[in-house]
Amino acid sequence: MKLITEEIESVEVLTETVNGKKTLYIQGPFLQTEQKNRNGRVYRKDIMEREVKRYTESYICKGRALGELGHPDGPTVNLDRVSHKIISLEQRGNDFIGKAQILSTPMGKIVESLLKDGVCLGVSSRGIGSVRQHPSGYMEVGEDFMLATAADIVADPSAPDAFVQGIMEGKEWVWDGGMLREKMAEQTQRRINTLVDEKLLGEYKLSLFNEFLNSL
Repeated sequence: MKLITEEIESVEVLTETVNGKKTLYIQGPFLQTEQKNRNGRVYRKDIMEREVKRYTESYICKGRALGELGHPDGPTVNLDRVSHKIISLEQRGNDFIGKAQILSTPMGKIVESLLKDGVCLGVSSRGIGSVRQHPSGYMEVGEDFMLATAADIVADPSAPDAFVQGIMEGKEWVWDGGMLREKMAEQTQRRINTLVDEKLLGEYKLSLFNEFLNSL
C-alpha cells in the first residue's frame, strides 16, 4: 500500500465566540469523490463513505481526529506537530465538507498567526491504499483505501504535484503484526542490526546515504 495525499485549496476561515472566548476554525471540502483530481486519481463515493463513517466513529466522535501543520512523510499523526482537531465531516453530494478547530498547540499558534496575517492555506488529506489504472485512463483508488486523516494544513497547495508525489508516495507501507510499518525502513533496520562491527556500521550508513542521494 502507498501513502496517498490529496490537496484542496478552497477552505474558509471562521471565528466563533462562546462566553467571550474566540475560537478559530477552517471549513470547506476536505474530501472529494467521483471526479479526477489534480493527481489524476478518482475515489469512488461508496469507498469514501465507508471510510468517513469509520473515521467519524473512531476519531471525530472520540475527539481524536487530529491534523498536522505541513506535509508529514507517513500515515501516522505526530503529536508534536498537531495544529488542529477535525470536529465534523458532512457529505454533500460527492464531497465531504469538513470543519476543523485550530488548537492552542505551538503549531496551532503558527496557523493562527498565518491566517490572521492573511496567508492563504489549504488542506491535504492522507490515506493509504492501492491504485490501479482504470480503462478510461485515470488512476482509481482501490477498495483497500484507509483514511488516515481528513485534513493536514498546507501552504501553497497549488505547488507542482510531482513534488508531493515524489516525497509522499515513494514509500510502501505494510501491515505487520497489526501495525503499519514503512517497508523500506524495516528492511533497512534489519540489515543494520546484523552489523556488530562499528566500522562496518559506519561504512554501511554512508552507503545507505549515498543510495538515498542517487534515488532522488
